[in-house]
Amino acid sequence: MLYFLFKYLDTIDVPGAGMFHYISFRSGLAFVVAMLTATIFGRRIIEYLQKKQIGETIRNLGLEGQMQKKGTPTMGGVIIILAILVPTLLFADLTNVYILLMIATTLLLGSLGFLDDYIKVFRHNKEGLNGRFKIIGQVGVGLLVGLVLWFSPSAKIRPNVEVVVDDHIEQVNYATQDQKSTLTTIPFFKNNNLDYADAFNWAGDHRQTLGWILFLFVCIFIVTAVSNGANLNDGLDGMATGNSAIIGVALGILAYVSGNVQYAGFLNIMYIPGIGEMMIFAAAFIGATIGFLWFNAYPAQVFMGDTGSLTLGGIIAVFAIIIRKELLIPILCGIFLVESLSVIMQTAYFKITKRRTGTGRRIFKMSPLHHHYQKPGDGSIDALWQKPLQALPENKITIRFWIVSLILAVFTILTLKMR
Repeated sequence: MLYFLFKYLDTIDVPGAGMFHYISFRSGLAFVVAMLTATIFGRRIIEYLQKKQIGETIRNLGLEGQMQKKGTPTMGGVIIILAILVPTLLFADLTNVYILLMIATTLLLGSLGFLDDYIKVFRHNKEGLNGRFKIIGQVGVGLLVGLVLWFSPSAKIRPNVEVVVDDHIEQVNYATQDQKSTLTTIPFFKNNNLDYADAFNWAGDHRQTLGWILFLFVCIFIVTAVSNGANLNDGLDGMATGNSAIIGVALGILAYVSGNVQYAGFLNIMYIPGIGEMMIFAAAFIGATIGFLWFNAYPAQVFMGDTGSLTLGGIIAVFAIIIRKELLIPILCGIFLVESLSVIMQTAYFKITKRRTGTGRRIFKMSPLHHHYQKPGDGSIDALWQKPLQALPENKITIRFWIVSLILAVFTILTLKMR
């Protein structure tokens, strides 16, 4: 909103109004406003949740410090959503199709998570929203994103073409016009590009259409997987919040270099016109998560609930898809991936061993993986992996997971030059 106001003021030569043309300036404002929104309004929202006794129900699983969390306000994801949307609406170009997609994703998945929390808290149903409806909502968001990128005339790219001048110098040229394409960025390959349509070279004139259909399925899978991964990661104070902030920084950098033809040429990746505007959303996302961490750090004054975790995961997934970096997700969101795999492995191994021996065994002391480190390895649980024998303090587990996320984020950016 302020973007359009200052754009008008600039046309009538109001001093200083031209600052709003700079993405870096608006990103800085978005970050600050997001943090202030989260910290100022967050306190009031927490007080309201406490007054209404909207607290977390805790099952005693024998984890270190677990029962101390009983009654802590939940549904705090509302704070994150508010802190993201306010600066985005103020400072971003609301005619940009990518910004509109991110706003829609935030609202849709935020509503889905809010409904799940509402059923748990107010209907006293521990299961929350039926898993089938969660999947339908996540699939719907993935489908929406894929279809908009397919059909929107504004969602175009300029593919990079590498020209080798000699053995040591390379020059990257770009197509002269923007074009619709199923290209995406892939790490470790020379030209950093993968075309989904290449899987259908046998289809002749239908090759490109089939490529877009494959892209739709990729969108659906990534949105569902990452949002569920973030949901599983949200088990310790500050865990998912800190990891999401780190991932948000990496995505913001990737969006900036993809929207700047000089930096894109240096990294030999596709140039995406208009994608630089996503930096404003990324800055708001980072500011919102850091601001929420003020209250969510150990010992937490509020939990984000599914309202926050499903939204954070969905935002990360859709952001990566929009900037055509979705194939970097397994590296960038490695923490979410490992958490999800730990649950899948634990469940599968338990069922297989129970079918064969009549007694189910476990791989980890407990899943998701972060709970494994909270459980003492005293031999009371029949698990293949008992170490560490002593339960680790919650804040130490959280900070170590943050460190791993930081390493993965740096490595994700480095992959663009590791060809």
